[in-house]
Amino acid sequence: MSADTTTDALAVGSDPHPSLYNAGLAPLPLEKRRWGWFEIFNVWTNDVQSLAGYTLAASLFITAGINGWWVFAAIIVAGLFVNWLVNLTGEPSVKYGIPYAVMARSGVGVRGAMFPALVRGIVAIFWYGAQTYFASTAVALALNAVLGSPGGATVLGMTAVDWLSYVIVAVIQVVLFIRGISWIEKFLNVAGPAVYVVMVLLLVAIWVQAGDRLLPAVSGLFSNDDVRGWGTVSAFLSVVGTMIAYFAAVIINFGDFSRFSRTQRGMRIGNFTGLPVSLAFFTFLSLFITAGAYVVYQDGQGEPLTNPADIVGQVGNTALTVIAALTFVVATIGINLVANFIPPAYDLSNLAPQRISFQRGGYLTAVFGFVIGALWVAAISEIGLPKFVDTLGAVLAPLYGILVADYYVVRRRELVVADLYSMDPAGRYHYRSGWNIRALAAFAVAAVFSVATVWTPALADLSGFAWVIGAIIGGGLYVAATGRPLSSTLRRR
Repeated sequence: MSADTTTDALAVGSDPHPSLYNAGLAPLPLEKRRWGWFEIFNVWTNDVQSLAGYTLAASLFITAGINGWWVFAAIIVAGLFVNWLVNLTGEPSVKYGIPYAVMARSGVGVRGAMFPALVRGIVAIFWYGAQTYFASTAVALALNAVLGSPGGATVLGMTAVDWLSYVIVAVIQVVLFIRGISWIEKFLNVAGPAVYVVMVLLLVAIWVQAGDRLLPAVSGLFSNDDVRGWGTVSAFLSVVGTMIAYFAAVIINFGDFSRFSRTQRGMRIGNFTGLPVSLAFFTFLSLFITAGAYVVYQDGQGEPLTNPADIVGQVGNTALTVIAALTFVVATIGINLVANFIPPAYDLSNLAPQRISFQRGGYLTAVFGFVIGALWVAAISEIGLPKFVDTLGAVLAPLYGILVADYYVVRRRELVVADLYSMDPAGRYHYRSGWNIRALAAFAVAAVFSVATVWTPALADLSGFAWVIGAIIGGGLYVAATGRPLSSTLRRR
């Protein structure tokens, strides 16, 4: 069967093991798939447009130490690379209709898959809390614009209005999750285009005020040239690596979304338009809005504002402030549901399918994410968003390497779906009591080294490459340990 073929033969056998199967984890048949390229495009567009995405891009322009146009180019290169990466992880789920938590069983075992799914789920929950907080800052901005910035005492760094905003965003996300994937589809399809409309209007408003100061501001503010020679190349590649790490959570489990796609071609078109194309447009807008706001609202003094909610708050037009703030909220909620809510719901359900349904997994994600988001706001601000992103990416990278190496090198793009849900010792993915210890060892070695590149001073020059390093080492060690086994070999393990 070719890579472009989408199979409709998705039966999982007459007796799937109840501890490995429920309705949420079952293969999705073709007749229930409704996504074309536009839905995939909007998954990425909402991811790109989130407040955290804007803040990360703006921060890189300021801290990378190289000319802003080189930073812009590095972000586009990252978009192209991520596009290639997700085409790889998306293909098997389009072909077989299975989510990441089930796909992982091929490489690490039908029981062992609980571990990478749990790791992915924990990272997603951290991101869920962080993105919920970012979205709540925009809600707080809108409320303060209407109420007149009431301020007041703070708890964990947030005022009463901040906490109210945080609760509002959390509740909205749960309500949308309860309504189901069709409502989330509609939400994303409105949110993506709406944010671009608001960003263009915001840029026009700032450009009118900045006049002929805008273009010099872009050149002056982002013309950093603190490093030379190899340092320039290293800084450029570090920006690429950090942007890849930003998308890491979605890269590894992109199958959770591509399984809704009708064709491989539709998935690829959606990935291309939603990643390098949409990312280039968004980064361009971010560059000019940040620079324009710096000269218009800060008179070129201090650090530029990197949170678009803060920039919107300076516009001086209450109606525009409220509209823009709420639009950014919509975009951030959209990607939070897709990237950080639905995947851990699958992952937690995979731990105990009989007791934890997909919906219950979502409720657990909401509770854990709410607590983590509130507690980690200060921590993220202390270590800086780029380092936070690199760390989470470094943890996930080896899992990506193992998944891709298993499917393309070891399995040669062929899976036996029934065995993914079977506890039969003769099954291809049973290994030893359902665990492939070699795969888990490959993950551990690769993860320790990739995380060390972020936090160890002696490896600081490699920190921007943490994700790439982790993926290569994880996949390489897995192939070295596993080889290219035949099914008969696997049955003897």
